[in-house]
Amino acid sequence: MLKTYSVSLAVGVLAGVIYAVLDVSSPAPPFVALAGLAGMQIGEHIIPLIKRLLSRQPVNLRWFRHEYHHKIGDNPPSSGD
Repeated sequence: MLKTYSVSLAVGVLAGVIYAVLDVSSPAPPFVALAGLAGMQIGEHIIPLIKRLLSRQPVNLRWFRHEYHHKIGDNPPSSGD
């Protein structure tokens, strides 16, 4: 659990440095903040998708629900999937 907090803190510091370099005030204006959140979500989910495509495995709704439902809804996928 300490590792999670440490990584979160490090990424937060990195985001602060990027904000300073781009001369964006923190907290960021709503559009900038939403764009950043969208970028984080895309970045988090693109790696498993790329790995799956490179291994030539199908990308379908069943895989998507198994891979992401528990991350988005915070509930584990049902055993029926």
